[in-house]
Amino acid sequence: MKMMSKHILALALLVSVSPLITTQTHAQLHLEIVKAAEQAPKIAILPFSNDQTIYPIVENDLNRSGRFSSASRNLPATASINQFNPEAWQAAGVPYVVVGDIKPNPDGSYAVHYQLYDVAKQKVLLNELLNVPQTRVRAAAHMISDTIYQALTGIQGDFSGRIAYVLRNPNTPQQRYTLQIADTDGEQPKTILSSRDPILSPAWTPDAKKIAYVSFETKRPAIYLQDLATGQREVLAKFVGLNGAPSFSPDGKSMLFTASMHGNPEVYKMDLATRQLQRMTNNSAIDTEARYAPDGKSFIFTSDRGGSVQIYRYAFADGSVKRLTFKGSFNARGTLSADGKYVALVHRPTGSNYKVAIQEINSGVTNILTPTSLDESPSFSPNGQMVVYATREGNRGLLSIMSTDGRFRMNLPSEQGEVREPAWAPK
Repeated sequence: MKMMSKHILALALLVSVSPLITTQTHAQLHLEIVKAAEQAPKIAILPFSNDQTIYPIVENDLNRSGRFSSASRNLPATASINQFNPEAWQAAGVPYVVVGDIKPNPDGSYAVHYQLYDVAKQKVLLNELLNVPQTRVRAAAHMISDTIYQALTGIQGDFSGRIAYVLRNPNTPQQRYTLQIADTDGEQPKTILSSRDPILSPAWTPDAKKIAYVSFETKRPAIYLQDLATGQREVLAKFVGLNGAPSFSPDGKSMLFTASMHGNPEVYKMDLATRQLQRMTNNSAIDTEARYAPDGKSFIFTSDRGGSVQIYRYAFADGSVKRLTFKGSFNARGTLSADGKYVALVHRPTGSNYKVAIQEINSGVTNILTPTSLDESPSFSPNGQMVVYATREGNRGLLSIMSTDGRFRMNLPSEQGEVREPAWAPK
C-alpha cells in the first residue's frame, strides 16, 4: 500500500477511471469477529415465533456492537411475549432478554411484535409492534437492533446504516474496480460503478441519497455525483489538472474538493446550485483531503506546509488556519466525528507503520486505535462509537470496523478481491 508523502498526496488524485455503470454484479463481504469485548453485559435474543430471519440479525447486530455479548444459546431459561421467568435469567447471569413473534398480514406484510425485558428491574423496557413489508424484513431487523441499542445505552444505533467501499478484483479485467454499497454487516451489497481502472474518494451527500467519486472518463480526473435510486449522474468538477477528495457541507449546498487548476493542489469550495468556485487555501504546499466540520463553520484538511504531512483546520469566519496534529511526522486523511469532538486519522508512529488513531480536538490527546500497521481511510459511524477503515492482514486487503474504545474489532473481507476506501453513510 502506498502512503501519502508530499508527492503521493498529489498522485493519489491522479487516477484513471473509465466506468461502466451497473447494479447487477456484486461481491459479498464476510463478517469475522476478531476481538470480542471483555466483560460486556449479556443479552439473550431468543428465536422469534414463526421467524428464521429477524432474530439472527438482531443477535448478530448487538453482539458485534462491542457493548453486549450474546447469551442466546445453551441456556436453560426460556421466555416469550409477556412471559418471563426473571429468577431463571438472574441465575443464568443474563440481565437483558429479547423475545418476539411474527404473524403474516392479509396484505402480504408481516406484523412483528418484540419486547425487551430488564431482568433486574423485572420490567419490559420496549414493547413494539411493527408492520413490515416483505421487502423490508432485513431493514426492520436492523431497526429493531437500533432501538434496543439506544434503549440500553442512550446512544443512537447504527445498524441500519450503509458503508460505501471500493473492491479491487484483478481476476475481472473489465470490472477490476467496483464501487459498492452494503449494509454495515456486509450483507446486501450493490454495485454502483464498475471500471477497469482505479476508483477513489467515495463521499456521501448528507441525505445519503447520492454519492460522489473520482472518475477519469475524459482522460483527466473528474468528480461525478450519482443518484443511488435512479443511477443518474452529473459531473461536478472537471477542471484542468487534479480534481479529487470531495466533501459535502452539512446542509448539502456546497462541496469542498482539491484541484490544481492554478498549478498547485489547493482546496476549493463549490456552490452546488450556481457552480461558483471559491479558493479556500493558497499555499506553495499541497493542500488536500478537506472535510467539513459537522457545524459547517470550518473544515479540516491535510497539508505539508509545515515541513511534514499534518492536519489543519480552516475557519470560515476569518479564514484562519490552525494546525491540529503535532504527534508524529505524518498525520493524514482526517475525518471528524458527528459531534465534532474527535478526528480519526492515519498516523505514522514509527518507520513504515501506518495506523488509525483518534485525537480529541480540544485536548490534542491522540490514541492509536488499530493493531495493524497498514491502515488507511478511516470513517466514523454516525453515532461516533465505531470507525471503519481499510487495512491489510497478510495478503488480504479488507475493511475493519473497530469500537472507538478499542474493545471490539471485526473484519469485513471479500473472497473476490481487496476492499478499500470505505465511507460510512450519514444517518
